[in-house]
Amino acid sequence: MILSEAILKYEMPIRLGFFFGVLALMGIWEMAAPRRELTVSKGLRWFNNLGIVFLNSIVVRILFPAAAAGMAAFTGENQWGVFNTLSLPAGIEFLGAILFLDFIIYLQHVLMHAVPALWRLHRVHHADLDFDVTTGARFHPIEIVLSMLIKFSAIMVLGPSVTAVIVFEVLLNATAMFNHSNAFLPLAVDRLLRWFIVTPDMHRVHHSEEDDECNSNFGFNLPWWDRLFGTYAAQPRAGHEGMTIGIHQYRDPKQVARLPGMLAFPFVGNITGYAINRRVWTSEESSKKDVK
Repeated sequence: MILSEAILKYEMPIRLGFFFGVLALMGIWEMAAPRRELTVSKGLRWFNNLGIVFLNSIVVRILFPAAAAGMAAFTGENQWGVFNTLSLPAGIEFLGAILFLDFIIYLQHVLMHAVPALWRLHRVHHADLDFDVTTGARFHPIEIVLSMLIKFSAIMVLGPSVTAVIVFEVLLNATAMFNHSNAFLPLAVDRLLRWFIVTPDMHRVHHSEEDDECNSNFGFNLPWWDRLFGTYAAQPRAGHEGMTIGIHQYRDPKQVARLPGMLAFPFVGNITGYAINRRVWTSEESSKKDVK
């Protein structure tokens, strides 16, 4: 209890320290060994992508001052949730909480692609014309609020410790920046590492403009859910250097790379023909791509 209280007290500096530390590390790695050439000004994208991160942080702190860790403390005090009614070893509870919360994030991500109204929000993340460390934190404020509410519900059901929730939050943010980075990993290292963690090459497939590739590799941290539920795709058809990042019809940087356009993006256009079960890439489409 004393450890949880101490960690809760310093939750904000812990999370900020890891966020800026991983951001700096991956930013340096991307510049030293980039996986792909960028198509849009890095300065433009970083300014606006980090701008929406700053806005989201303000929104979350206003609406949810105690955040997920506060909900974990509340459930512990009131003895809510599965773990607060069972007597399990601390280590089992800790690992169980990490796995359960990660699975919830996977399911949430699938829903964001499956439900048209949620896809409107989530496509702000996918409309980024390039793929680098800042893409991992680029989400619409409404999606961030919904994500927090889903996380609160999961914490109420499970009753994890404050320590487990903060560790999970740090891991989620750090791995999201890692697997969205434009950093090059030797292919042999990537093949081994993606059995244990989602790698940049694995998650980059998910940001392809090809619908079936976009509807794969939903994991943000652990790669096992995609393999278990059949949503895993090893590589993009066009290769990592040849694939196109983003969404087919939205290629204007003014609309998808600037903050005002990002905030308005969920309310633009119609959502048609983008069901999550559209996973077949036809030979006709292949011919059209080859002609280009």
